[in-house]
Amino acid sequence: MSTLPQHPPEGTGPIRPSAAVARAARVLASAGVGSARVEAELLAAYVLGVPRGRLALADDLGPEQLAGLDELTRRRAAREPLQHLTGRAGFRHLELSVGPGVFVPRPETELLAGWGVAQARSRSAPVVVDLCSGSGAIALAVAQEVPDARVLAVERSPAALAWLRRNAAERVAAGDRPIEVVEADVTAPDLLADLVGRVDVLLCNPPYVPDDVVVPPEVAGHDPAEAVFGGADGLAVIRPVVGRAAVLLRPDGVFGVEHDDTHGAAVPGLLAADGRFTAVTDHRDLAGRPRFATATRPADDRGVPTGGRPAHSDRGGVAD
Repeated sequence: MSTLPQHPPEGTGPIRPSAAVARAARVLASAGVGSARVEAELLAAYVLGVPRGRLALADDLGPEQLAGLDELTRRRAAREPLQHLTGRAGFRHLELSVGPGVFVPRPETELLAGWGVAQARSRSAPVVVDLCSGSGAIALAVAQEVPDARVLAVERSPAALAWLRRNAAERVAAGDRPIEVVEADVTAPDLLADLVGRVDVLLCNPPYVPDDVVVPPEVAGHDPAEAVFGGADGLAVIRPVVGRAAVLLRPDGVFGVEHDDTHGAAVPGLLAADGRFTAVTDHRDLAGRPRFATATRPADDRGVPTGGRPAHSDRGGVAD
């Protein structure tokens, strides 16, 4: 493993942020960390307590700060997630608390959240449900951006629930409308029984990676396996969620579910085969990979034939 340069000899004085970033970036790059320069800047900004954009104007790092940056750099080079080191993860307009026991929200999921926000904004006082909520990223984004929405976040993991409740409390303190946290298994046949036929927007970022897929060390060593892997084909959670979504949605309600990039046909196929959805669409992320599928519970079910409408692909992704 790469080693950091030795600290400047005692008495030689502080080190400029640019020099500290450069040495940290070299170590991260040699360890195979992508975007090494960016991550080094983020770590330096965290140590200095300044935004990354103000690093050039920040004071020099003293010996204790440099030692702190060196330690964080070593841990990141060992593939501990950057978000675990700083304790924060950005998601749309939010900064969320994250750490061991909860899945770190990914930028790709912001596309699904943005689609959900747009759908919720088009309705009056909508009921929005976020299944497999984890840190609460999707639910809290909707609550912040659609203030008149009633938002429920469903999660079963005790560890993840602790982070979810912490983030929910932080957002209330910041002035956002409170969300409702529900401890439940999203595959339960009676999930949210009191909301049958009443949900306007149902969103889900489930575990969907097939069990035999080799994932990056940051995921394998730190994200909870139950939040990552979805059975032999990756669809073990998505299948029952599709069926329950059809029951929970009100007429003209909409459903969006994130999926593995190998599921661009499989998940729309499940929605179409269910027979209770129309407008089945698969959306691609900014890299052009299949990322999430959406569908509508029709206002008049009598017009929907078994098998639903043919699925199609939105290759342009979504825009908020």
